[in-house]
Amino acid sequence: MNPQRLYANGRAFEHIARFHPELTAFRRDLHANPELGFEEVYTAGRVQAALKACGVDEIHTGIGKTGVVGVIRGRSTASRRMIGLRADMDALPMKEDNDLPWCSAKSGLMHGCGHDGHTAMLVGAARYLAETRNFDGTAVLIFQPGEEGFAGARVMIEDGLFERFPVDAVYAMHNWPALPAGTIGINRGAMMAAADRITIRITGKGGHGAHAYLTVDPVVVAAHIITAAQTIASRTVRPIDAAVVSLCAVQAGDLDAFSVIPGTATLVGTVRTFSSRVQAQVEQRLRELCTQVAAAFGATAELAYERIYPATINTAPEAQFAGDVAAAIVGEGNVDRQLEPSMGAEDFSFMLQKKAGAYLRLGQDARGGAFLHNSRYDFNDDILPLGAALHAGLVEQGMPLPGQAGGGEPAAAIRGAANDSTATAVR
Repeated sequence: MNPQRLYANGRAFEHIARFHPELTAFRRDLHANPELGFEEVYTAGRVQAALKACGVDEIHTGIGKTGVVGVIRGRSTASRRMIGLRADMDALPMKEDNDLPWCSAKSGLMHGCGHDGHTAMLVGAARYLAETRNFDGTAVLIFQPGEEGFAGARVMIEDGLFERFPVDAVYAMHNWPALPAGTIGINRGAMMAAADRITIRITGKGGHGAHAYLTVDPVVVAAHIITAAQTIASRTVRPIDAAVVSLCAVQAGDLDAFSVIPGTATLVGTVRTFSSRVQAQVEQRLRELCTQVAAAFGATAELAYERIYPATINTAPEAQFAGDVAAAIVGEGNVDRQLEPSMGAEDFSFMLQKKAGAYLRLGQDARGGAFLHNSRYDFNDDILPLGAALHAGLVEQGMPLPGQAGGGEPAAAIRGAANDSTATAVR
């Protein structure tokens, strides 16, 4: 990947760049008014108003509680194809430490993951697609609530999303501060890991710390389980597979009762895997380990294993196609088609369990070194037209008009070509 100044090219990008300031203002307004999952009343209202102003054909609200879906029909619909584009809308329960004019106006709430930017990019794509309609089929724009731990994608699906809008494929993208602005990452398989929650409840026998021999100390049992659990990834899972087992919190006893051994202890943590086979293997081994380690000390341990989000797995043909669309906008040299997957999780995975599709990373640079979920994070508004154009390209090239195979004229990345009037800088 080349971190030099990049240029994006193509009809969609040039068109969207004209209303870049409006997209920036829209994004910053959302940033100043963050809302948690299923509470996105203001955000959904702003999206509805924007879609209406864009002239989309249909606006559907209340899907998955606060979800919004916009429908745009192309110049022709003879292909009967339907492509879905998804953006998440919710913010995080965290304090913002930026000093910006558009800083969060709500104490303890912040758009710390860039969902404000994702929403703005999809609104930008909606405006372009509604104004040009240079495709044969139907575009379905999905503005999803509750990605941050609420499984909003699953809720929308359970609310009939794909029955009402039976898309052939669905795509989503997420800003990625670890990539330079103007670059795009994807791969043909796992993009994000499954996120599982583990809770281990240990029961022993409490007593006086001076007479520990009369107790079954659950704190000692917890310590041994914590240590033993670290061998699962290194001694149970194959080295060529990937797994993370993290016990992140311990609760036992009372800090003011320094000489009291408690009767119980609780451990809470997470497991991350990319395949269901490894996921099942880790769960089984962890269950065996907890039971047997506790038994060795005369205690008992119960494991509650909750599968929260499945792994986000791109389907290979759609990943190849999305990579081709990206290359048409920024050039092949600025597309990483073998992007390393992340052990983070994403509820777009629920949509990919139902439909073919792909999840992309859009580079945006880490401004001030602030990564996602950092109190000083802010979305890079420079990439708004690029993200919107990438959304639009997936529609145009996925459902081309007759005689426009590939969705219109090819677009090539230009680096350092300031004399080319069709090249626009991505800063």
